[in-house]
Amino acid sequence: MTESKFIHRFEPATSAGSPPLLLLHGTGGDENDLLGLGKMISPGSALLSPRGRVLEHGMPRFFRRLAEGVFDEDDVRRRALELGDFVADARQQYGIAAPVAVGFSNGANIAAALLLLKPGVLAGAILLRAMVPLSDPPKTDLLKPELGGKPILLLSGQADPIVPATNSAKLAALLSEAGALVDHKVLPAGHQLSQADVTLARNWIGSVDAKAA
Repeated sequence: MTESKFIHRFEPATSAGSPPLLLLHGTGGDENDLLGLGKMISPGSALLSPRGRVLEHGMPRFFRRLAEGVFDEDDVRRRALELGDFVADARQQYGIAAPVAVGFSNGANIAAALLLLKPGVLAGAILLRAMVPLSDPPKTDLLKPELGGKPILLLSGQADPIVPATNSAKLAALLSEAGALVDHKVLPAGHQLSQADVTLARNWIGSVDAKAA
């Protein structure tokens, strides 16, 4: 492993036909938080779950922010590339294919940044309560070769007090314009996850796992 190593959990696949998942927790979570969610979404998948390396008042995150909803974008870029290096190392170490990211909140935001900055790292993504991570992302035409055709499920909460509806819609448009196949659904929920998120994510990954693998 390189210096970009993350504290993480890895659980090997129990089904050869299930795509590996990269589990990315929200603020204050850790490498254990989304293991149960990963198993519910895609039983049998290999699970790679790193802990964010940034601490905010003692709570792990994947990048720094200046205020609620205001990101340190230089740090976003650096941390996203670090995460990409970690995934590449983990693929070699554990012998897994490019994973589908499953990120919640801060974890969904770093996954979105990774899609914009280094899209070849991921086979697709499930973004739960994500925001636009970069105000000045790379040019769309540079993204198309690697991001084009990648499946992305974006699940937003209609009553989310943290992510404005306009922001999640902007993220969906940004990824779509870059060539990704984005399925954006707005649920009657807040920022926290609901059973509907689990059901939709499970059905979605079941329909795209052939491409993701």
